[in-house]
Amino acid sequence: MQEDGVPGSAMVIVAHPDDAEFTVGGTVAKWAKAGCRVTYVVCTDGNAGSLDPDMTREKLADIRRTEQRAACAILGVSELVFLGYDDGQLEPTLDLRRELVRVIRQYKPEVVICWDPTRLFADGDYINHPDHRAAAQAALDAAAPASGMPLLWPEVGAAHRVRQVYIYGNDQANVWVDVTETLDKKIAALKQHASQMGDWDPTEMIKEWSAEAGKEKCLAHAESYRVFTLDQAPAVE
Repeated sequence: MQEDGVPGSAMVIVAHPDDAEFTVGGTVAKWAKAGCRVTYVVCTDGNAGSLDPDMTREKLADIRRTEQRAACAILGVSELVFLGYDDGQLEPTLDLRRELVRVIRQYKPEVVICWDPTRLFADGDYINHPDHRAAAQAALDAAAPASGMPLLWPEVGAAHRVRQVYIYGNDQANVWVDVTETLDKKIAALKQHASQMGDWDPTEMIKEWSAEAGKEKCLAHAESYRVFTLDQAPAVE
């Protein structure tokens, strides 16, 4: 952990390309700018996310991977891992948990960022995607305790204990990250997902979300998390 509270390394685990940009992109840009080594793990290729009758799953997967790479370049993400699961069919299986344990042990993040797997509804007009919940549950189970258990799946790497888990989308937030200076990068990164944006400009929605989150701590723009500290000592590499 650096003196400014920014971790030395972090891993963001999401279900689809664009999930991280919609939600935690400001934090990612801020931490990366401060020297944090950020790894993205994208569980599915988002290859069912189109209403175009001429689109194929294979073509869409290629498009969405390209868009995610472009978004990561804007935010300063160091490593990008695609697990290649099919969109709309993700489940929190032991196989998925094992794959996430493998990447956690490979990259050894101090912090894992994921979503709240219990979040089913929001604001009366949104039902959370089952892939979001599946990825979040698998991420939490991989981060605590599986990745730190040396006798569990030793063939996928030496045990690594994640120091903190940042959970986005939980109503009991206890940490707010000021993203005022990186909000423009977050929006620019999100716009790289042109296959999903179409003609829609997400700028005002993103600004409204971050302004609402910032009110709690009198910040112009923030992203909020429920943070669990699993190990008081920073990771040593």
